Amino acid sequence: MPDYHWPPMAQRRVIGKPVSRIDGPAKSAGRAKYSMDISRPGLLHAVLVTSPHAHARLKSIDASAAQALPGVKAVHLMANPGSELQWEGAEIAAIAATTEEIARDAARKLVVEYEVLPWVVREEDLSKAGDRVKPSGDQTTGDPDKAFAESDGVSEGTYGIPVLTHCCLEAHGAVIEWKGNSIEYWPSTQGVSSVGDDLGQQISVPATNIHVHMDYIGGGFGSKFASDTWGAACAQLSKKSGGRPVKLFLDRATELKIAGNRPSVFAKVKMAGKKDGTITAWQSETWSTGGFGGGGLNADLFPYVYRNVPNRRIKHSAVRINAGSARAWRGPMHTQVSFVTCAAMEDLAARLNIDPMELFAKNAGYTHKPDVYRSQLEIAAGLANWKTLWHPRGDSAKGHMKRGLGIGVNTWGGGGHDSHCRVTIHPDGSVDIELGSQDLGTGTRTVIAMVAAETFGLPVNGVRVRIGQSSYLSSGASGGSTTVGGVSSSTRKAAVNALDELLAKVGPALGAEPVDLEATGGRIQVKGNPAKSLTWKAACQKLGVSPISAQGSNVSRTAAREGLNSSGVAGVQVADVSVDIETGIVRLNRLIAVQDCGLIINPKTAESQAFGACIMSICGALYEERIMDQATGRMLNPDMEFYKLAGIDDIGEIIVHLDIRPEHDKRGVIGLGEPPVIGGIAAISNAVANAIGVRVPMVPLTPRRVLSALEERSA
Repeated sequence: MPDYHWPPMAQRRVIGKPVSRIDGPAKSAGRAKYSMDISRPGLLHAVLVTSPHAHARLKSIDASAAQALPGVKAVHLMANPGSELQWEGAEIAAIAATTEEIARDAARKLVVEYEVLPWVVREEDLSKAGDRVKPSGDQTTGDPDKAFAESDGVSEGTYGIPVLTHCCLEAHGAVIEWKGNSIEYWPSTQGVSSVGDDLGQQISVPATNIHVHMDYIGGGFGSKFASDTWGAACAQLSKKSGGRPVKLFLDRATELKIAGNRPSVFAKVKMAGKKDGTITAWQSETWSTGGFGGGGLNADLFPYVYRNVPNRRIKHSAVRINAGSARAWRGPMHTQVSFVTCAAMEDLAARLNIDPMELFAKNAGYTHKPDVYRSQLEIAAGLANWKTLWHPRGDSAKGHMKRGLGIGVNTWGGGGHDSHCRVTIHPDGSVDIELGSQDLGTGTRTVIAMVAAETFGLPVNGVRVRIGQSSYLSSGASGGSTTVGGVSSSTRKAAVNALDELLAKVGPALGAEPVDLEATGGRIQVKGNPAKSLTWKAACQKLGVSPISAQGSNVSRTAAREGLNSSGVAGVQVADVSVDIETGIVRLNRLIAVQDCGLIINPKTAESQAFGACIMSICGALYEERIMDQATGRMLNPDMEFYKLAGIDDIGEIIVHLDIRPEHDKRGVIGLGEPPVIGGIAAISNAVANAIGVRVPMVPLTPRRVLSALEERSA
């Protein structure tokens, strides 16, 4: 059997070294073409017509005036009279024209009659949700009542984290060209190998007749797996217009309303503990919504990470409201549950009058990785200068500026997905790597190149990476932080298989058996004997006119046994904030992320992943939320003016400590995209509570909410 194992840490020449992204120059120079940039000959521009009502029945629709407008080439109805529309932004029709302006003019000429129905678009107050509330996941473990009665301290708190919407800079959409029996498809997708099959099922076309192309994507974060109804509409518009290519991307308002969101969570939590900080009981009543489908939250996640608290009572409800549906959002469900759990734990620490760092460490035995969390808490405390800067809640400096520290934790899976790779070594020494994967901007291309370069003893620029086409061997969709584990493992196997074939060809020329040869430093040589070697190019010339083509696969169900990739990580984050108690403005000084991460192929892009995750946490903690109006049933902030995100001046300093130790490295590659986004909101919220002496129960921590919490404390 070939030896696919990763080289030992001390012997790696490329893996583990900081390498700049190979697609960086193309992106920075503007040469990188995203699907939204595609412009085919004869391109038509399409727009959606959507419902303005949160809940309505479609009575009639008349497209005759729209179809008669000069320049309109096709109209496709997406809802039929009698259909019940369950949220603002529900798709009614799509119109394609020679220009976007004409398409929008035609959309205004579409005559639609609605019967408006009652709606519910807010979930904070369960008493107003009526029959929209569905119990989901009640459970009791141990004897919570006895534990509360025998405790030395009990804390009770209410907490809320709102719905966030997906806010991809490149909106959802595609360019589609229907050519006879085949379709050319340029989507913005997280699944190059799978999205064509999804589209084919919608429009009754075999997936083999759909060719997917996507070189670059402008954000996905879990929302871009499906072809969606608008993808099918785009295909139908192309067909109806005689096969002309059609571009249909959502406008910003529609993107924020219907292209996915992260569910809310509201909670009432009661915790009990001993004087020494030992947690003895957890009780929570929680509810959430992700839209019309309900909450989607797994109640088994409570309490987060510290799941083995002996006495637990958990009650969860899903609330179905008239709003767009939830989709996976970087660390699905974990961020919300981390916030509720860590906030409640810090409130218990304040009630017991002990340092929360001690409480989190003391109870690490309730986690799945006690030693790892204790070690990470210690590292994070050192980086944050915790012993000097932390103070008991309310014991802060004089004046209107208050400083505080807080903790958040995370966990995640991250095992590699199924992936298949083809490696071709050409007689001229060039190397091609092909697989039907995608690079979401995380550096996937670079990781693939580094793995191949390590295997062949070549520089990173000595191999060519080809991804983004469904015609290549299939590779899994990029979700759940599974991509790097999947593609690195399949690439490693394919490269080792190809190299073994090359060594068999070269062996006679060097008078050695293939097992006695190695690829290193741009040469094929007898192991440990550079004097008996050939340059890589000279070695490849031994192939004559026949290239070597070899394949390799990562199979997720058996990958852990092979050792190239595995799953399961831990992480700790500490936030350091300053709060102006006169204005309520929160400023982030530092966010420190300590993360267990397995074998790191490229520490530069890995650190960048953690930076990006931390920035998303900062947005969620301080600025970002969907605001729904019960009176009109509409989203009030579906734009980039009032849907707030952090700017460069709002970020503060981000410190990333990748927990790269031999015991983690030997576990193989583990995905890193999700876990660092999870604990930041909890850490920032806890830091604000530490700074001002009172819990702000709801995030984001806007000035109004901070001042309201201070006012209630004073009352």
